[in-house]
Amino acid sequence: MNEIKPGASSRSEPLPRLGEIGLSNFAPYLMNRIMGRYNADLRQEMSGLGLTTPKMRALAVLSVIDTLPISELAVYAVVEQSTLSRALEQLTADGLVRRDPDPNDSRVTRIAITEAGRSAYDQLWPTMSRIYSQMFQGISPEERQAFVATLQKMLANIRKHDF
Repeated sequence: MNEIKPGASSRSEPLPRLGEIGLSNFAPYLMNRIMGRYNADLRQEMSGLGLTTPKMRALAVLSVIDTLPISELAVYAVVEQSTLSRALEQLTADGLVRRDPDPNDSRVTRIAITEAGRSAYDQLWPTMSRIYSQMFQGISPEERQAFVATLQKMLANIRKHDF
């Protein structure tokens, strides 16, 4: 069996165009719509806590994986490193994260969540959880598990980092 390289097609006919697929059947469009709605629904709660989407994502990741190098935090938080750096300056000034030197590499700064940062995130979590539950309303646990497994496979197909 011939192995198909990523981005290559085993078909000789042209790939369907977006107009033929339709927006309602194009997964990247649907994922963007879902995440856009999710972020919009969180904005009011975040702004009340002085948070932006990049700040919230950083705190969310750090609440699960504490003390990461900035480059890894940017990947996990899905935020451009320059945008994340600005957000981290503000989070540090607000006492929500701290910067620690990496004990093994003086060029690397590690970011850790503080108790104040964890408290801010804990205030936001109920809203995040409610919106997450709303997205899966009417979807069985089995469908949810299959959907998440599919997303994990998709991420593995496109990921550029080992984490």
